[in-house]
Amino acid sequence: MTSSFETLTLGGGCFWCTEAVFVQVSGVVDVESGYSNGQMHQPTYEEVCRGTTGHNEVVKLIYDPSQVTTRELLEVFFLIHDPTTLNRQGNDSGTQYRSGIYYSTQEQQQIATAVVRDITASGIYGRPLVTEILPLDNYWPAEDYHQDFFARNPNQGYCQAVAAPKVAKFRQTFTRLQKVP
Repeated sequence: MTSSFETLTLGGGCFWCTEAVFVQVSGVVDVESGYSNGQMHQPTYEEVCRGTTGHNEVVKLIYDPSQVTTRELLEVFFLIHDPTTLNRQGNDSGTQYRSGIYYSTQEQQQIATAVVRDITASGIYGRPLVTEILPLDNYWPAEDYHQDFFARNPNQGYCQAVAAPKVAKFRQTFTRLQKVP
């Protein structure tokens, strides 16, 4: 029995941090850092960081829905970033750090809308969610040096201060979703 993979793209702040978590999720077969939902053709990191391209720093997930559901991926996503701060994650500020779910199918859109509705109804954050839910548009892979950044630079200051705690939070909360080494 062959399974068909799906693609879901998420913006939750710096892509180094988001990628560091999702590479560890069972059923996720590929994670690529990139830029999406902006206006410029093939933007560079420097251009996106200026905040003038409209792009968001994102991770594009290729996953096997028979192993991990879209809902489970979104539960991880909402655990590892603050969906209540507009255009900011921690010290990273600008539209390129906005919270966003960029879907590839109508079913993903419906699931994302339901998850946001459920989180809002729970009142867990105490503030409104600002996560945008849009179709994936104008996606471009980030430069090679951004790919697998945390895995290649685990002792880098930003990785230790920001990415490592997100990875630890995922491991502590979602033991059942972790890839077996």
